[in-house]
Amino acid sequence: MGVTDRPRIAVPGRFSEGASALRFRALVNARALLDAVWDAGGDPVTLLPAETHAPAETAARLKGYDGVLLPGGADVNPALYGADPAPGTDPPDDLQDAFDLAVLRHALDHAVPLLTVCRGTQLLNVLHGGTLEQDMADGHVHLVQRITPVAPGLFGPEPVRVSCYHRQRIDVLADALEPLAHADDGTVEAVRHPTAPGWVLGVQWHPEDTATDPHQQLLLRRFVEAAAEHGRHAKPAKERHGTA
Repeated sequence: MGVTDRPRIAVPGRFSEGASALRFRALVNARALLDAVWDAGGDPVTLLPAETHAPAETAARLKGYDGVLLPGGADVNPALYGADPAPGTDPPDDLQDAFDLAVLRHALDHAVPLLTVCRGTQLLNVLHGGTLEQDMADGHVHLVQRITPVAPGLFGPEPVRVSCYHRQRIDVLADALEPLAHADDGTVEAVRHPTAPGWVLGVQWHPEDTATDPHQQLLLRRFVEAAAEHGRHAKPAKERHGTA
């Protein structure tokens, strides 16, 4: 696939206190995740979270993007789901939360294909009225575990091994979402939004950790294919048909 043919995937960046070769705070995304999207046929672009995130401003920034990938990161502010922070919960980052929520709303409202990973899936649940468990008794940190798909069409009928890195998880699942896969301990590990106008899928695990696994490649390819299809329909008719 040529570079110009690749669907453009917006990936909100995460703030970091530093990065190799940089003298200042950094805006980052996991290279493994961006590489995995590229290998699946997409062109991932990291977006700077900005103070301005009104719907019109978010729409202007996301114009020309064919899909949105909301990646992992720090804990969601518990105030967003009506809870006090438990000991060990990350300090809130209101700018990050507000920007991610604005991007989520835009993708959902405009049928932009959306894939959420880890924190991104937790925030998708919170946006729709769900809650999170802030401190799992047995955190899924540096854990490769078995998940069982509820919907076999996602990965096939057999259990799948996935790589997890989370100590928080969905507690009350939002009514708008439905589970697609569970871990052996009952943790909801994948969700979808069945009534959303566009392609929406959320996973609690990190597909980039085992990106060579055919199940993770299939997940990312399906997302990129949905983005490509959305991009084709979003273009003016003369661009779709190659006329001047």
